[in-house]
Amino acid sequence: MTDLRPTLVFDGDCGICRTWVDYWRSLTGDGVVYRPYQEAARDFPSIALQDFKRAMTLIEPDSTKPGGRITDGAAATFRLLAYAPSRGGWWWVYEHVPGFGTVSEAAYTYLSQRRGLLAFLTRALWGTPLARERSDLVSWIFLRGLGLIYVAAFYSLVVQILGLVGGHGILPLSEYLAAAHEGWGEGAYWQLPTLFWMTQSDTALIAGAWTGVVLGLLVTLGLCARPALIALFVLYLSYVYAGQLFMSYQWDLLLLESGFLAIFLTGGSRIVVWLYRWLLFRFLFLAGLVKVLSGDATWQTFTALNYHFWTEPLPSPLAWYAAQLPHWLLAATVVAVLVLELVLVFLVFLPRRPRMLLALLTVAFQLAIIATGSFNWFNLLTILLCVFLLDDQALRRIVPAALAARIEARAPRPGRIATWSAAAIALLTVPIGFNLVWEPITGRNLPVINKVAEAVAPLLIVNPYGVFATTTMTRPQIVIEGSDDGKTWKPYVLPYMPGPLARAPTWNIPYQPRLDWQLWFASYGMLAQNRWIERLMQRLLEGSAPVVKLFAETPFAHAPKLVRAMLYDYRFAAPGGNTWWQRHLEGAYFPQVSLETFRKGPAAPAAAPGIVPGVIPGAVPGPGQIGR
Repeated sequence: MTDLRPTLVFDGDCGICRTWVDYWRSLTGDGVVYRPYQEAARDFPSIALQDFKRAMTLIEPDSTKPGGRITDGAAATFRLLAYAPSRGGWWWVYEHVPGFGTVSEAAYTYLSQRRGLLAFLTRALWGTPLARERSDLVSWIFLRGLGLIYVAAFYSLVVQILGLVGGHGILPLSEYLAAAHEGWGEGAYWQLPTLFWMTQSDTALIAGAWTGVVLGLLVTLGLCARPALIALFVLYLSYVYAGQLFMSYQWDLLLLESGFLAIFLTGGSRIVVWLYRWLLFRFLFLAGLVKVLSGDATWQTFTALNYHFWTEPLPSPLAWYAAQLPHWLLAATVVAVLVLELVLVFLVFLPRRPRMLLALLTVAFQLAIIATGSFNWFNLLTILLCVFLLDDQALRRIVPAALAARIEARAPRPGRIATWSAAAIALLTVPIGFNLVWEPITGRNLPVINKVAEAVAPLLIVNPYGVFATTTMTRPQIVIEGSDDGKTWKPYVLPYMPGPLARAPTWNIPYQPRLDWQLWFASYGMLAQNRWIERLMQRLLEGSAPVVKLFAETPFAHAPKLVRAMLYDYRFAAPGGNTWWQRHLEGAYFPQVSLETFRKGPAAPAAAPGIVPGVIPGAVPGPGQIGR
């Protein structure tokens, strides 16, 4: 009986050729026959022996062509991949992308004449043995890590959400949604997609946060992962909008985007693995791009780290020591950061070994940030995303063999629905993400893609990034004080923000103290730009328990009669002293007020406090280093 399978004919005396043939055989299985030309040439007399020696040849049965369809060189290798699951796209690229085929053939001709160089590049780029890339362990590790990050994120809300947006919080959610509905009408439900339209009660806010903790644990344990991930995304999106300016940070957006892709990762499609790599590329590259395009002098003169360690929102104890490092070392580190984010980040598109190098450097960079500052679970999530730069072959070195075998045996195999779903998400999110990279470089949006991006923007599934765009060179700090007599003033001390001069900085990872952060941002702006502080002062005068709990220390066991906010300039103390900080008074930030003042009207000039409908959390960059 005639064998109707395609046949790849190769040079059986070429070691590197056999290496690649073994790899392709692992991809195509029994769908393709592999034969050295030394034995196969006689069965294909229509093809000259010299042609077999010159290049690999793929012969496919084709009733419309005598002798079948014949391709050789680079075309044969890409055509061959059409017989491998999930790799047929390479042949489409070869045929349709202008210039790709020409470049591929030139590279094939060059390397086929220098097989020693090809062997070296194979080892350098892919390593040995050359094996089929799998991501079962990668996905397993990521999902469990993501579950833990969700636990940390939701638990941070359990202990804070009532003080921030509860009924007696700083910015009550009920007032916010009522204003949004008044401004947008029925459109508010799409502009602010949150489950809390159904109820804004304190009970619902706490119950939702605890539900998120439980769902995160289910993902960590691998129980009902896909339904739990869907619920987690919907729930966290609800809190991002409910939290208003307190949840408008880039880590919230990154968690949402990562969590959205995780829903489709459970289907087992490798398309989603590539989408995560694309996400990591955008995150890192945009971080470098905004530094260059911001025009900030500290990045241009490589002096950003001369200021960063003592002006960042929540320094760690090691930040004080890092600030004492010599200028040349700090400048060299700045250069290294820019090279990583703007140049080495492109390794994400190369084969496994360059990607592994990028993973190693990125993880080292994130660990250095963790050592010197507290950014909740932001850096942990970035490190977790780096697992997609690896593959199962690399992870088997650290995962016990028995566990790895169980994971791979139970890993989902992508069916048609999973593959098409992942492809649809890629067709939606990749162009939008490309536009987010294109716009800051060119100053223009891609017309059609921009309209699509605007349509899905409220879902926050593809987001702009750009951390540390500028470096703050001073550290103004708002210190809220209370008094019963107008003469003796005592401070409200935040749990993690620098306050008492002798109190050492500390780590709060993975906890996210949102009032600490929001006051750090507010200190760089005018009171008129931070009207929410007026409501904070009112709540302190009322003795609101949820708001008072946001502070580590309060001046009185009761609500004070008067409050005010002073602005100080903080700096690290000089070596050899007994304190961590030194400060001097800049002036008053918020005037002395009593509860009676609020009953008479606004305590300070300008509009009443609140959030203006029309501003989507995460869309407006904040002052200072982090941005939102």
